[in-house]
Amino acid sequence: MTDAAAAAAPDDRTLDELRLALAPVIARHAVFDGWSAAALKAAGAELGLPPGRAELAFPNGPVDMIDAWFAAIDQAMADAFPAERIAGMKTRERIGALILFRLETALPCREALRRAFAILAMPGNAVRAARLGWRAADRMWRLAGDGAADFSHYTRRATLGAVYGATCLVFIDDDSENLADTRAFLARRIEGVMRFEKLKARLKPDPDRHFSLARLLGRLRYPVA
Repeated sequence: MTDAAAAAAPDDRTLDELRLALAPVIARHAVFDGWSAAALKAAGAELGLPPGRAELAFPNGPVDMIDAWFAAIDQAMADAFPAERIAGMKTRERIGALILFRLETALPCREALRRAFAILAMPGNAVRAARLGWRAADRMWRLAGDGAADFSHYTRRATLGAVYGATCLVFIDDDSENLADTRAFLARRIEGVMRFEKLKARLKPDPDRHFSLARLLGRLRYPVA
């Protein structure tokens, strides 16, 4: 929906739709005003919302605004990476491209991202921060084609969350041309993860040699001749 359409019929949208529409605009204002009531009010005015309407979309204040901004980035990422775009990429290329897209999307509001991390680092926001990190990792893995349902579903997301979080910290202070330092850091982290995955695969015991109570009971009942 365009800004003109939003101004013409602002109350036709649900609160969820308003959150997604407002979030990127709030982020632009948060660069200067922080994740504050002032940034929210300015974003609402920019979209032509009546007084108080924007506040209804974020009852828990700054953390809700940050959550919505990250969700807007999730949606932009999904729109930018349809299955046919990443079909020919290797897994490491998919993950690298998805992370870089997220960072490049946030680049105009990098100071807002710094302020967002400072808020999420507060002890009272630890659980919410962990959920947001997990959500980002999960969205990236799903777009990358991961369909694991075993324990690796969790380990992959935990590992990617750590890589993404560390890369974000480098990105926030990266003054190199075309984010060269961030790109190099990300490449090293992904390479390290891939080496670990290969080592883990080599060291994985043969499943036929694992102890199995069912197999043991079967042999006791039907001894091998």
